Amino acid sequence: MIILRKTSITVLMSALAVLMMVPLIWMISSSFKIQADLFRYPIDWIPKRPILSNYEEVWGGKYSFALFYLNSFKITFITVAGSLITSSLAGFAFAKLNFIGRDKIFLLYLATMIIPGQVLLVPKFILFDHLGLIDTHLAIILPGIFTVFGTFLMRQFFTTIPNELLEASKVDGAGFTRMFWQICLPLAKPAVVSLLILNFASHWNEYENPLIFLRSRELYTLPIGLTSFVDEYGANYSLIMAASVSALLPLVIVVAIFQRFFIEGIASSGVKG
Repeated sequence: MIILRKTSITVLMSALAVLMMVPLIWMISSSFKIQADLFRYPIDWIPKRPILSNYEEVWGGKYSFALFYLNSFKITFITVAGSLITSSLAGFAFAKLNFIGRDKIFLLYLATMIIPGQVLLVPKFILFDHLGLIDTHLAIILPGIFTVFGTFLMRQFFTTIPNELLEASKVDGAGFTRMFWQICLPLAKPAVVSLLILNFASHWNEYENPLIFLRSRELYTLPIGLTSFVDEYGANYSLIMAASVSALLPLVIVVAIFQRFFIEGIASSGVKG
């Protein structure tokens, strides 16, 4: 009975997984088709006349995705790297350092997650305008370096590290800096990788802030550039599919590389904490 139930669940989940993959497979297939073959029925999942001109138009045409890619990689890399540093340090402090009001400060910091990001757009715009950061990538990078969720995730993972391990390192003369870099951070690799993937996906797909703070086309990120591309080529779905596949590819690569650590990190920080 148990084997039958497990088999049924496996078959059901596999069917759902395949069903969810169908739109992605259709998008990839359509990116190699001419417009006339796009909506042919039955669907040619493997194009009979595959072409690369759609990708050539996307990358080398009027809307060169190379520039959008460069801007998105620049913003995403700096933001993710900065957020990993600040979240790891803050998470370690809230989990392992004893100071007055630690838990109250953490709860107050955590409470800011209930504030919708849209509420802060006008104050941020006024502040960045006074600082001369409008129409610069710094307006996107600086707020993204500090993340409440990242601090919470790292703090939850650091709390699972036994205090006895740190006390033993104190006996050997280790200070807080050495405890963090040589003991806690290596053990927190699954949480760091989980935060890396989540932040990468969030900032790579970020649309709202670049739309508000960026005005020059040469500063556009990939989501803004993709929207402009769709607005101009709204009737040419083959080109849109090629552009969408190009935008999605880095996310697929990052998740495929770090998937094992991502699952381990989410399970550890979410269940044990």
